[in-house]
Amino acid sequence: MLKATFMRNVLLLCLLGAALTAFRSSSSRQTTLSNAPVPDSILPVRGFCIGAPRKPALDAFIKFIKEELAPRKVNTLVLRIEYNYQYESYPELRDSAALSKADIKKLVQVCRQNGISLIPQLNLLGHQSWASHTNNLLVKYPQFDETPWVKMPEKYEWPNADGLYCKSYCPLHPDVHAVVFKLMDELCDVFESKAYHAGLDEVFYIGESKCPRCGGRDKAELFAGEVTLLRNHLAEKGRSLWIWGDRLIDGKTTGIGMWEGSLNNTYRAIDMIPKDVTICDWHYDRPDKTPVYFAMKGLKVITCPWRKPEFASIQLKDMLDFRSTSTPIMKDRYQGMMQTIWSGAEDFMDEYYGRKAPRAEQPGKPVDTLHTQSRCFRQLYDDIAKATL
Repeated sequence: MLKATFMRNVLLLCLLGAALTAFRSSSSRQTTLSNAPVPDSILPVRGFCIGAPRKPALDAFIKFIKEELAPRKVNTLVLRIEYNYQYESYPELRDSAALSKADIKKLVQVCRQNGISLIPQLNLLGHQSWASHTNNLLVKYPQFDETPWVKMPEKYEWPNADGLYCKSYCPLHPDVHAVVFKLMDELCDVFESKAYHAGLDEVFYIGESKCPRCGGRDKAELFAGEVTLLRNHLAEKGRSLWIWGDRLIDGKTTGIGMWEGSLNNTYRAIDMIPKDVTICDWHYDRPDKTPVYFAMKGLKVITCPWRKPEFASIQLKDMLDFRSTSTPIMKDRYQGMMQTIWSGAEDFMDEYYGRKAPRAEQPGKPVDTLHTQSRCFRQLYDDIAKATL
């Protein structure tokens, strides 16, 4: 009996010791997990930029947000809404079958539920046309056109004698901002957004000599004036301005060129704009390290890849290195990464889910299956997941 009691006590002690060891191990692991870096502390902005879906694809896109963006910890969605919204302030500017306020509220709800900041974009200043198509603002208000003497071709080709890439509105037209401000406010209100993306990329027509208002004026001052005007209007309601960064880079001195940099002297505007403007710095053909330039100028910057997964990986590594090796002041300016998608939501989802083959980057050229938007998106967020574990 004594021997049996002794053996039972030994067994109980062994079980107690094993339980204590397991508890300590579990407690240690929980401490390790709770002390793990929060993703926001490593990469504050983990973004995704895409054209807004048309109404028939809205539910599919909401499903994409829940099942693809949220699990990857995307926390910022820039939606290029343009004229795909039923504006109440200027209903004549609506696209046909545009999204309603109720449609936008569905997007607002799913983003809020998943911790995603939703930011609208309506491209301002430049990109008032595309190929042979004039966008709604200049169709309805042709008096805003910076270059009314340049006629839209039936078949667009680049290069062309007029230097036409995209039309611009004249930033000094006395009536243009009455329209633009109402559109901005309406979008920010319905999106319940604290930020607004104004585009402002690839502005080739600005300060044209034949323009009666801005001809002969300094192009950098004109560009900076427009950025400042938009920023100040948003700031009155506690909102911030985001823009693409290409017009603020000296394309000649850097060798970056006329697309991802400026050859028409707007780059000097970087020293004239407010320092609380957020720069979305896109480079698609080289992983150029221009975020350092923007940060040293006092601006917050987000790096934006597109189609090349290997460049997205390099750009992410650079962004993480910039944040880890900078002074505390500089570190805060390196905000993160944003995957850019230059198709509508429908086309991208077809590519992403394999329903359709990727489109060629340029018509008539073969598809580069190694360099697609969906592959780049997957690669970028796989790398972000590894970096934030």
